Parts: sequence; structure tokens; C-alpha cells
Amino acid sequence: MKGVIAMMPLSIAVLPWGILAGSYAVDSGLSPLEGQALSAIMFAGSAQLVSIGMFSAGAGLFSLFITILFITSRHFLYSMSMRDRISKLPIRWRVILGFLLTDELFAVINHQGQNQFNRWYALGAGLSFYLIWNLATFAGLIAGHMIPDLNSFGLDFAIAATFIAIVIPQATSLPVFVTVIVGLTASIILNVYQVEGSLVIASLCAMVAGYGTERCYGGCQ
Repeated sequence: MKGVIAMMPLSIAVLPWGILAGSYAVDSGLSPLEGQALSAIMFAGSAQLVSIGMFSAGAGLFSLFITILFITSRHFLYSMSMRDRISKLPIRWRVILGFLLTDELFAVINHQGQNQFNRWYALGAGLSFYLIWNLATFAGLIAGHMIPDLNSFGLDFAIAATFIAIVIPQATSLPVFVTVIVGLTASIILNVYQVEGSLVIASLCAMVAGYGTERCYGGCQ
């Protein structure tokens, strides 16, 4: 229950995003079962929206696979960061928590050290978010049939709002703060000048800046 309560603000923030994913699936010609299966099996908001768009465009399976692999590659970094706390658990726990590991769950449990980490806390947070995401998708599937052009209601802002809610509480140290500021500034500038791959370039700049600040900051101390 503590995990559920800790995750609740992010679960509420993601509701419009889940509704958008469901309605977008309907608008793209997917069946309700296919739209719900994306949330139940893939369970990755940004990857779902991209994959639905690629379905509509008639993209091949290999292109779809490679694209989603790159989009969700950050989860590999999450897993590496959590490895010291997860690796000692039985395989059933590693599989379950691995499946439930999202941006939101990582934000909730990453601050916990090895002695503080509690598998049941993580399970409560991750599973509650999974259920709410799927309920929001179901609501979007229904609303997509009842309300025409639901995507024009600005629900996509929930994507930005969710990540803002994830990032801001993490900026408690100088290296992380520098990473956030550099990533934000670089992404805006590169998008203004319509540079291809602006998100990837901005992410790399942010990581380099954060790493350099951490080395310098640690050396100065």
C-alpha cells in the first residue's frame, strides 16, 4: 500500500496519456482488443504511440522492432542502475519487476538504497501503475468510439506533464540539475533549428554535461 500511495500522483498524471493511447488506437484502425493488448503486453506509453503510428503508415515489422528498441533503450540503463538491488532476488521477482519497470517506477524507487529497497513496495507501486494505465487505455478505447477527434483535446500535453513530474523531484544535486538544464536548453534550440535527431543529440549533450559536472564537483569536494 505504501508503494501504491507513493505512485498515485504519477498514476493520476498519466491518465490523460492512457486515454490518448486508447483513442489513438481506435483512430488508427486497430480493434479494441489490439489497442488494449498494446497496453497489457507492451506497457510502454511512448513506444505504443509510435508503434500505432507506424501501423497506420504500413511500416514493416523489422522497422517497428528497431524503432521501439531504440525508444525503450533507456530501460536498459534503468535496469543497470537497479541491478545491485534486484539481482539477488529470485527469478520470478526479477521477471515481474523487470516487466513493471517504467520511467515512473524508476523515479519512485531509484532513491532507495540497497538496505532500503523493499520488493513489495516496488511491486505495489509498479502493479498499481500498470492497472491504472490499462484502465485509462480502456477508457480511451471507449471514448474514441463515442467522441470524434478526441486527439484534438490536447491530451498529449499529459506526456510532457508526466515527464516533468518525474524529472523535477530528481534534480536534487548539482550534476542532475545541470543535466536537466542542458537537456532542456539543447532540445529547444535544436528543435527551433529543425535539426534531425534533436532529441538524441540533446540527450547526449545532457549526459556529457552531467557526467563532467559530477567529476568536477566530486573533485572540488
